[in-house]
Amino acid sequence: MIVDDSETDRMMMERVLGKQQMRLDLLFAQTLGEARNLMREDGIKFIFLDNTLPDGCGADFLMEMQEYRKRNRASVVLVSDWPSPFMYAKAEAQNVRAIWNKCDFTISAVRRVLRERMAADPLQYVN
Repeated sequence: MIVDDSETDRMMMERVLGKQQMRLDLLFAQTLGEARNLMREDGIKFIFLDNTLPDGCGADFLMEMQEYRKRNRASVVLVSDWPSPFMYAKAEAQNVRAIWNKCDFTISAVRRVLRERMAADPLQYVN
C-alpha cells in the first residue's frame, strides 16, 4: 500500500514499484483515513507511508497500526521530504523497515527492502 497525498509522488512510487521483478498488487491512500479504511481487511504486507499527510503524521500513525502490522506481518517504509530527528525516533521505536527521503525511493532501494522482507518470511510469498 502507498499512503501519500501527492499525486506526483504516488505516480513516481507506482512507476518504481512497477519495475520490480515480482508482481505487486498496489493499494493507494491519500490520507490516513483512507489507509485506515483499506486496513479493515487483512492482507497488506508492505506499506510505503508518507510522513506529512493532510489528516496527520505518518510517524504517529505507526503506533495505531501496531496491531495490524503484527497480525499481517506488515513492513513499513516511512517516506518524507523533510525527515526530522523526532520522526526518526518515532519510526525507529516502531521498528520500521527503513526511513527514506523521497529521492531515495529508487528501483534498487525498493528491490533491496522487498528482498529483505521476503528473506525474513519466505513462506508468505510462496504461490
